[in-house]
Amino acid sequence: MLLRFAGKSPRHLIKKLDLLLIRSYIGPFIVTFFVTLFVLVMQFFWLYMDELIGKGLGIWMILQLLVLMATTLVPLALPLAVLLASIMTFGNMGENFELVAIKASGISLLRFMQPLLIFIIGLSGLAFLFNNNIIPVANLKALSLLYDLRNSKPTLNIRAGQFNNDIEGFSIYVGAKDKDGKTIHDVKIYDQSTGMGNTSLVLAEKGEMIPSPDKQFLIFRLHDGWRYVEDEKSGNAHVQTRMHFGQWDKVFDLSGFKMNRTNEDLFKNAYQMLNVSQLNKQIDSQRKMIVRSANMTNVYMMPYLSFLNPEKPGQLLKEKLKTVDSTKMRSYGKEGFIGLVPDSMRGRIAQFSTNNIRNMKSMLDVTVSDHKNNVEILQKYDVEWHRKFSLSFACILLFLIGAPLGAIIRKGGLGMPMIIAVVFFLVWYIITITGEKLSKTGALPAWIGMWMSTAMLLPIAFVLIRQARNDSQIFSKEWYGRIWRAIIKTFPTRKKKKLA
Repeated sequence: MLLRFAGKSPRHLIKKLDLLLIRSYIGPFIVTFFVTLFVLVMQFFWLYMDELIGKGLGIWMILQLLVLMATTLVPLALPLAVLLASIMTFGNMGENFELVAIKASGISLLRFMQPLLIFIIGLSGLAFLFNNNIIPVANLKALSLLYDLRNSKPTLNIRAGQFNNDIEGFSIYVGAKDKDGKTIHDVKIYDQSTGMGNTSLVLAEKGEMIPSPDKQFLIFRLHDGWRYVEDEKSGNAHVQTRMHFGQWDKVFDLSGFKMNRTNEDLFKNAYQMLNVSQLNKQIDSQRKMIVRSANMTNVYMMPYLSFLNPEKPGQLLKEKLKTVDSTKMRSYGKEGFIGLVPDSMRGRIAQFSTNNIRNMKSMLDVTVSDHKNNVEILQKYDVEWHRKFSLSFACILLFLIGAPLGAIIRKGGLGMPMIIAVVFFLVWYIITITGEKLSKTGALPAWIGMWMSTAMLLPIAFVLIRQARNDSQIFSKEWYGRIWRAIIKTFPTRKKKKLA
């Protein structure tokens, strides 16, 4: 690479190297980004395949779901693409001894990394804008569509030799189907729509299944059959009517199999569908709600504890309680205060007090449950707020790990770089997911849980940069071979005795 710039001034050479480095990086980055995104999207389909198969999804619906889910997975694919492209770019240059030539010309590794670091910082800024403005909309549309698909009924599939109960209120049996998929034989239709069992039965030797033009109805055109209808008369008497028909059309309503789209406004306040500004408002409102619910506890208790009432009746009760002679109460022994109550009123007062205590406990249980629910919602909002920034910064973090790693391992291509990148990405992802779950459960504050992976891996990045500047050989098999041979030499070897 340096042969192209022979005879150039050092300043001009550095500018050319900067441009060449960025060009060398963009190619692997684009390729790895789309490969990573494809793998993540396929993982999503494998996860939900069982729930989506048999729903009769059209090509447009599948493409729409594919594009929306791919959009939501961009924040996760971007850090892995940055890490893998960094290792590949610097590993390829190390394998071709280009890094050695650059260092020999007086350009340090940190100076050589500078243009890509600026590029990655700009990329992180774009990633934040994408996470803040595009991802909430994509989440809203993708998750609402996925919700509708998962809750829609599978398409009607009537198989020969099996009873089909997909249509509510009917059990349909078809003995055989011709190759055209429409002509059917030995048809039995049990009508259970009355809720009183099989009160109606239709038998036919032959028929046809004809869908309506708008696909809203399915018509069974039956030939040469019988209808059996059972009517319940007074006195538990049952009357069965049998009717023969030459041709009879039975119409089934298929509107229940059509996927109905849920109003997206029902999902728009979920934490995944909000940007930073909206999250700030929701966090502020949620904190005020928590404080307000705590302050309302006294209001809930006032009907049962009169001395909490700040009005005149409550104050009068407090004054009367102060005048009670405690020594006189102790004279009643174990009975205590109840000893002051006349015998004729004790049962009524005990029952009244028990009911009040039971009501207070129920009210406090509801208050505690509401408070816990509000705190969990607040924690989710906090986690999502920090996610907007932590996922963007992850691009910078993984570049600071990937660039020195590539310079150390000195291997290009998709072999060793892929293995190293996947290992570090899995470590980062596991720590991130662990911190997120701990934050949502309240075990850790949101800012600690969501930045825990950064706090753990950033020192490792600085260590790797230091090792790369010093031409460390920790990933070189020759280095390990030399260490192993040195260890072997430290142990004395036994000399074989010569045979006499």
